[in-house]
Amino acid sequence: MITYAQEPLAGKRIGVLGDSYVRNHREPVENTWHYKFAQRHGMQYYNYGRNGNCVSVDLQRWGRAMVNRYQEMNDSLDYIVVIAGHNDAARLDSIGIDLFREKLTLLCDGLIERYPQAQIFFFTPWMRSEQAPEKAHFEQVVDAILEVCASRSIPVFDAYHHSNIYARSDRFRDIFFQNGRRDTAHLNARGHDRFLPVAEHFLLQYIQ
Repeated sequence: MITYAQEPLAGKRIGVLGDSYVRNHREPVENTWHYKFAQRHGMQYYNYGRNGNCVSVDLQRWGRAMVNRYQEMNDSLDYIVVIAGHNDAARLDSIGIDLFREKLTLLCDGLIERYPQAQIFFFTPWMRSEQAPEKAHFEQVVDAILEVCASRSIPVFDAYHHSNIYARSDRFRDIFFQNGRRDTAHLNARGHDRFLPVAEHFLLQYIQ
């Protein structure tokens, strides 16, 4: 059995930046897959999640956008995971895809410049229901994330198209989401446990 002393990631610093997917909405951060990933590998974990937060625009209720507040993160990080896009997609009528892409570009470039030795990763939001009126907005945001990150060699886990989270299913959300079928974003503890091996496999192919 590998101990923390033998674990190659032991002591490494991982910062997770994002919205309620990171803050974990109304449940403890300790239930999240990224916290459990860090604990499993003996890493120092920093959570920079804010409910309702956007990549691109400051909001009075939900705080400064990630493109601005990434500068509040720890100065020394080995790994950075960004989990974002949901709240921008929900407001895309007012934000516009061009502004989102511009601010996402600034965020990615800013992270690279501030943390040139760190490895950076991005996770997209979950799939939307075919009946959801904002589905097209989410697809635009996911496409922009894939495009901008690819042009900067930032690995992206496309949770919109390739995950084991069936967010379009009411019965699935009843089991794995915090508020059942009424919730389309926030995993409960069981949901995080389900996604952990998928996210872990994705990350470890780059960092081990």
